[in-house]
Amino acid sequence: MTREQLLSAAHEFGTPTYIYDANKIRSQYKRLENAFDKLPVKLHYAMKALSNINVLRLLKNEGAGLDAVSIEEVRLGLRAGFASASIMYTPNCVDFEEIQEAVEIGVHINIDNLAILEEFGHLYGSTVPCCIRINPHIMAGGNSNISVGHIDSKFGISIHQVRHIKRIRENYGIRVNGLHMHTGSDIVDAQVFLRGADLLYEAASSFPDLEFLDFGSGFKVAYKEGDYVAEIEKIGFEIAQSFRGFCQEYGRELELWFEPGKFIVSESGQFLVKTNIIKQTTSTVFIGVNSGQNHLIRPMFYNAYHQIENLSNPEGTPRLYSVVGYICESDTLGYDRLIPEVNVGDILTIKNAGAYGFSMANNYNSRLRPAEVLIDGDQIQLIRKREVFEDLIRNEIELENYKAAEVEA
Repeated sequence: MTREQLLSAAHEFGTPTYIYDANKIRSQYKRLENAFDKLPVKLHYAMKALSNINVLRLLKNEGAGLDAVSIEEVRLGLRAGFASASIMYTPNCVDFEEIQEAVEIGVHINIDNLAILEEFGHLYGSTVPCCIRINPHIMAGGNSNISVGHIDSKFGISIHQVRHIKRIRENYGIRVNGLHMHTGSDIVDAQVFLRGADLLYEAASSFPDLEFLDFGSGFKVAYKEGDYVAEIEKIGFEIAQSFRGFCQEYGRELELWFEPGKFIVSESGQFLVKTNIIKQTTSTVFIGVNSGQNHLIRPMFYNAYHQIENLSNPEGTPRLYSVVGYICESDTLGYDRLIPEVNVGDILTIKNAGAYGFSMANNYNSRLRPAEVLIDGDQIQLIRKREVFEDLIRNEIELENYKAAEVEA
């Protein structure tokens, strides 16, 4: 995407607005697809990162499947045209009725709880296969909010409980057709995957009917200049070699699955905001923008860094600012940033905002959620309307006995 395209989108559709680069999404998908030393892999896009129907269809056209974590995401995937057989459903702490609905739809079922596995076996026996999510007790990413494979995580069944899984499988005749792990995000080292892989390989000996192993994802992308990033080609080569060796020992070729989200869409996205005020205090110069943590919560939730640029004045003298939002909370989007001089009305872009930006947006302070735009080559197209006030109150029910008395003119 060019600066001119971004400014054109801001002019046509207003701000705040999420902008996505279709070509970047395609190139990241292809890069990952080709990283595994000619080993065919199945990539199930983790749609929780960004679930706009147009992005889903773009990835479907590239050959992706979907990783869904709720029945609503499953329905969105079906609406986008994905076959049920191409969707992996990996819920956590859901009512068993939701799993039953997913079975009726025909998606792959991934179970991460012993009690749920037993209930599943009691109801379905060998008639419906399932995958088992294993917790490998591996810390990844260095942040407990994005590391989900450590010993205190709510996700997965402990690797130390494989014997228990085996007993449940044998008792109910469950056909376990896959093993799954996901250690977390921002992984830069193949060893994280390989340590987990070794545990899955060992566990596989207890499951004779496996068709695939799913290594999750979490490949790190760059958020600022000089960031460590996942050397995906190097990681892919090492994983491919390891997996080939495992298949030889297991006695047949299995499929290798991944569920990338952030790696595919994060760098494609930019979030455009308008400068409302410049406010100088005794210690800080603030840029106050027409957005906040209600639209981009990652800096507050994960302490995430997003590069911020001034689209309106890119050649201006760099000055030190803190970029803050209009929410009645501390919602600092960027602290102590050198940004070309900013004036009221300037358009800023917050980069690397394609993953977990709009999908985590909310209506806090009764603010409205932003628009979404897709840039594909020369085409700049609106793919989600900006919310209006009527959207905010659409589902409210006004009780007759609480209606305010009409005020006489």
